[in-house]
Amino acid sequence: MSDQAPSHLMSTYAPAPVTFVRGEGTVLYDSDGRRYLDFLSGIAVTSLGHADPAIAHAVSSQAQRLLHVSNLFHNELAEPLAARIDTLVGDGSPAGGKIFFCNSGAEANECAIKLARRYGGRTGDDARASRIDAPGRYAVVSALNSFHGRTLATLHATGQPAKHGPFQPLPEGFSHVGFGDLDALARACDEPQVAAVLLESVQGEGGVVPAPDGYLEGARRICDERGLLLMLDEVQTGLGRTGRWFGFQHHGIRPDVVTVGKALGNGVPVAACWARGEVAAAFEPGDHGSTFGGQPLAAAAATATIDRLMAIDAPGRAAERGSCLTAGLAELDGVESVRGAGLLLAAVLATRGTAKQVTARALEEGLVANAPTPDVVRLAPPITVSEAEIAEAVAILGAAIRSVTRDNLEEVG
Repeated sequence: MSDQAPSHLMSTYAPAPVTFVRGEGTVLYDSDGRRYLDFLSGIAVTSLGHADPAIAHAVSSQAQRLLHVSNLFHNELAEPLAARIDTLVGDGSPAGGKIFFCNSGAEANECAIKLARRYGGRTGDDARASRIDAPGRYAVVSALNSFHGRTLATLHATGQPAKHGPFQPLPEGFSHVGFGDLDALARACDEPQVAAVLLESVQGEGGVVPAPDGYLEGARRICDERGLLLMLDEVQTGLGRTGRWFGFQHHGIRPDVVTVGKALGNGVPVAACWARGEVAAAFEPGDHGSTFGGQPLAAAAATATIDRLMAIDAPGRAAERGSCLTAGLAELDGVESVRGAGLLLAAVLATRGTAKQVTARALEEGLVANAPTPDVVRLAPPITVSEAEIAEAVAILGAAIRSVTRDNLEEVG
């Protein structure tokens, strides 16, 4: 947008330096026709790359048949799609859960929080027994530096207090403990009002920080001992990106609730909240809803996306390409370490506080990445990325790091 033209958009994002108008695979083109390598994928969304022919065909064909009828009626796509997600949660076998469809990761997490409250309000073993206003267990414990969304409830579940201030008072019933600190988690879960624990297998917005070894297993044990729900936010990590269909599968556990979004529609807004059968039964008609959730267009996109992810063995490909990208990043001067899983990776910079400068310089040279924290460059390319594209991206990032380091040294000098 021209500097002279006032924007009609709310200022919820910083002014954008580039306007992208088309894409193909890992490549984006701006309004001036310039080429970029997309190593962010719309923040882990376009796992199949841009303009994937199968997704485009599915969306176009469905748009010519039926877009929307509301959830007052069945549509022919939602039920089989839900069954497929249940099988992916079960790592190839039906997991025995049920699905609520919605439009975004924040909405999926909102569903999880409401479900935890409804389930926690049960009397004895009957999840339907408590239908009164007085709450039973209702609180959710999450981790510091987590990110779960920007609705009022998911904002408070997000363990970033700096984001809370402008929107106080936030809804009650949320507390935060250090990510990886099982002792602190156990103490928080001893509070009688706690109904659930909400964690990420990899903290994406917190700087691409994987759960430490034994942490999710310990969280599962703590929840089992206290009769609490373990809820995994897999919005950024789900559907193959970490090298398994879901990040929690690296840890050999089964959560009670799993949220998924971002990559589910390869760019079409669609998300889901999965819960094991007993937990899902706490909801009755009227407890929750979404006008567009699971509508035919979104379900068609999600079905085609899962088809393609399975056809290319997305987890295996993400693991293979992730190893290639990790090796390239680790060789760069100015990269202190590389962390993450599969194709959700962080280059931790040796020169602290320069990540935004580095990503800005990389963008100038044709590479899209971002800086979730001051010291980290996050890279989440499409799972379909080629080795040649990885090599090109590593070269651009290395040049950007060297350029920023040189500029900072000259300023100090």
